[in-house]
Amino acid sequence: MIIIKKEFEVSNVHAPMDNSGVHMNLENVVTIDNMWSSVERLADVVLSAVLFYILIVAMVRISGKRTTGELNNFDWIITVAVGSLAASGILLRDVSTLDASAAILALGALQYLTTRWVRQSDLASRIFKAEPTLLTHRGEFLEDAMARTRISREEILGALRANGCLKLDDANWVVLETNGQLSVIPKSDRTYEEVDTVSDVPAPDKVE
Repeated sequence: MIIIKKEFEVSNVHAPMDNSGVHMNLENVVTIDNMWSSVERLADVVLSAVLFYILIVAMVRISGKRTTGELNNFDWIITVAVGSLAASGILLRDVSTLDASAAILALGALQYLTTRWVRQSDLASRIFKAEPTLLTHRGEFLEDAMARTRISREEILGALRANGCLKLDDANWVVLETNGQLSVIPKSDRTYEEVDTVSDVPAPDKVE
């Protein structure tokens, strides 16, 4: 009878509930045991973090600042991938430091070779780089370009405010760059063809 009573008491222990009233698994509750692993594990994490820091700094110094830059979408993808690989090598037990380091070096080498190829080949440039897009022209929204790039009027107005423009026509043009940033060309009397900085930005026929 005593054994039955003890089993009954254990079965009636209520698990803690979250804000929605759903019982949580007792094994998932944060305790001192799962907040701390061991001194050896902590030392491994710190050592791995130091090694990856040195690796990334050395790679940037050797291959150039472009490695961690964000000049276009391709650069942004590489930056995110390098960060993810470093974090995996530091924290995940089943990803060795050597494996993650090799992957980071491979990505750095691929980016270096790709950027050199893009500089030398128009074909590579069209494959890897998006074209900048003209979004406004002398106070007029270019709706077709905005729809194609999914840029709203509010986002353009925000870029104008950031550049001190009071009205839409205070800027000759607003350009969506290849890295996703909005560039604002100040108002001037120059025509579109006379401005060198927009020579690589395709424009509709009505733009002058």
